[in-house]
Amino acid sequence: MRTGGCQCGGVRYECVEQPVELYICHCTQCRKQSASAFGISFIVPRGSFHLTNGTPRLWTRDTLNGAKLEGAFCPTCGSRLWHQSSDSAETLSVKGGSLDEAVDISNAVHIWTSSKLPGVVIPEAAREFLQEPD
Repeated sequence: MRTGGCQCGGVRYECVEQPVELYICHCTQCRKQSASAFGISFIVPRGSFHLTNGTPRLWTRDTLNGAKLEGAFCPTCGSRLWHQSSDSAETLSVKGGSLDEAVDISNAVHIWTSSKLPGVVIPEAAREFLQEPD
């Protein structure tokens, strides 16, 4: 089981199943959201994800493929916790930095590499996609 939450501890969650996939996203939206060089997305089945404390707020934006993406965040400290998309009813994208234990990103799939920052090195053996994988 994986546990996690926001920076202030007001919103907490648990994931009882292993991730479906682990993505490092280099798109401009993930860079803005994370205020970093990339975002880490820990993809889990929705049924395995449970809130254990607090109530997040949601912010919604349109995606390039026309779906709606909701970002869940703590109303107190503002930490982004997960994303849920209207075109992916079976999974959630938990933000890797919100997990209590560090995620091993050595086998992560790198997506939106067409917009990665100069100087970011993608491991030679990593699977990568210029945009979103199919």
